[in-house]
Amino acid sequence: MNEQEQQANSVDKIEADFIIVEVTDKTTGKTFRRNLPVRYLENDNGIVLYGETMDAAPSQISLLSEAALAKLSGLLGRGPDQPRCS
Repeated sequence: MNEQEQQANSVDKIEADFIIVEVTDKTTGKTFRRNLPVRYLENDNGIVLYGETMDAAPSQISLLSEAALAKLSGLLGRGPDQPRCS
């Protein structure tokens, strides 16, 4: 596959309105699949899961990539101690 085809097939963002969780019970070895009403968003910055708490309040969990964590460190002043301009 050439570079142009790779760029055409690349995905910048993945979104879904539900997720499928598959687990294998450690005692019985049985595998179970569940469809969960959790909104899923994935991009270069990481993965965000949107859902509700037991009280039906909106909730989200963010799993950040190393690149996103480095950007946050820089924004918070914890990045490299060197000027951006020469």
